Amino acid sequence: MLLFLALMVYLVYFNTVQAKDIINSPYNERQDNFADRVVRGTITDRNGNVLAETQVQEDGTEVRHYPQGALFAHVVGYSSPEFGKTGLESVGNFNLLTSNAFFVEKIKNEFQGQKNRGDTLVTTLDLPMQQAASDALGDNKGAVFVMEASTGKILVMLSKPSYDPNDVEDSWYVLNSDEENSPFLNRVTQGLYAPGSTFKIVTTLEYMRENADYANYSFDCAGTFEHQNFVMTCWTKSAQGLLDLRGSFAQSCNCSYANIALTLDRAAYRDTAEELLFNQKLPSLLDYSKSSFVVTDATGDSELMMTAMGQGNTLASPYHMGLICAAIANGGTLMEPYLVDKVTNYTGTEISKNVPRSFRRLMSVQEAAQLKEYMRAVVDEGTATALGGGSYNVAGKTGTAEYSLVDGEKMHSWFVGFTNVDNPELVICVTVEGYDGNASALAVPIAKQVLDAYYNR
Repeated sequence: MLLFLALMVYLVYFNTVQAKDIINSPYNERQDNFADRVVRGTITDRNGNVLAETQVQEDGTEVRHYPQGALFAHVVGYSSPEFGKTGLESVGNFNLLTSNAFFVEKIKNEFQGQKNRGDTLVTTLDLPMQQAASDALGDNKGAVFVMEASTGKILVMLSKPSYDPNDVEDSWYVLNSDEENSPFLNRVTQGLYAPGSTFKIVTTLEYMRENADYANYSFDCAGTFEHQNFVMTCWTKSAQGLLDLRGSFAQSCNCSYANIALTLDRAAYRDTAEELLFNQKLPSLLDYSKSSFVVTDATGDSELMMTAMGQGNTLASPYHMGLICAAIANGGTLMEPYLVDKVTNYTGTEISKNVPRSFRRLMSVQEAAQLKEYMRAVVDEGTATALGGGSYNVAGKTGTAEYSLVDGEKMHSWFVGFTNVDNPELVICVTVEGYDGNASALAVPIAKQVLDAYYNR
């Protein structure tokens, strides 16, 4: 009897709690049975613009069509009989192949041997902003991520190079073998880069936690900093003079942060990084790469100095750095990011709706407020002044990350920040790969162009 009861409990659990995940599995052939009875549903942006739809031909053949081409390829994904599903096409498969049409209509269609229409995924994505991000990034390789700080709604998830999901079956082998461009890689969630000076957010938080008198910190930057025959050069390649912690952050002084690094407790530094989700699972519907922070008690001083300024062996995704920024903007609490606002039937009747919810507190309210002030200084007087003077205000952090051991001018460009500092609205992260020269000067205008598109439309 006990075995029988256990079996019944498991069957109920299997068919209710686990049903959605199991049906969504690309290895579950039961999906084909759903497709025999239901025309795959539509995916739209938050304003109703179609991102993916099934077109039924005169001969009854169904063709999955993506009206926006490559623009949403990585986030919406593709649905291919031969190569499976990715993106929202995969994680939303259960809803797309479920029909909540009016029951009389469903019965009528079944008697007539006709398929019912699948439900619609109404996403949080914003077509005009995604297009603005694509235009701003241009032909550069990289990523743009935008979400609402107070809700977790993702408005933009752009990765380049991209591909056209309408042609994925014809182009699969060419795209899949393109190692130089990796067009299938979602650089927002799966790209891992040295975060450069954007990581000084983490280093600053750790220094604040270890030093209650952090406001009294001072450092006289001479342009270089030497320790145990290791020489650090400031990004300006010149002396920046006497700086406090705020000035060190705003001016992104590498020498000052090398000096700060030598005072940090390595174990506590690692704990803070992991509280900010390094080496941890991230809240994400889509596949992602876990960011890494490898400082231990055995880490040498030179490596620690490099880590403090976002170089060394530290790696992060644009998505992850955006989440850290979102927590700062939201008073230390990270809201759970989400991409699907609601599910409706094909006529627009709401079936279910997602609501904002807290994921985790990453720092205290006081710590977030102080970091917010320092990030505001970056735009007001530091390395991102190009973002000032608009109809909205911005707080943020720029970053450059050298990635070539041969050519020190090869860098990735970063900007991470948020708008309307007193009542934060949008969080943005821009990462541009492989830029020669002043890399931070590239990410900032891209961010400005995206934000202008939102606030000036």
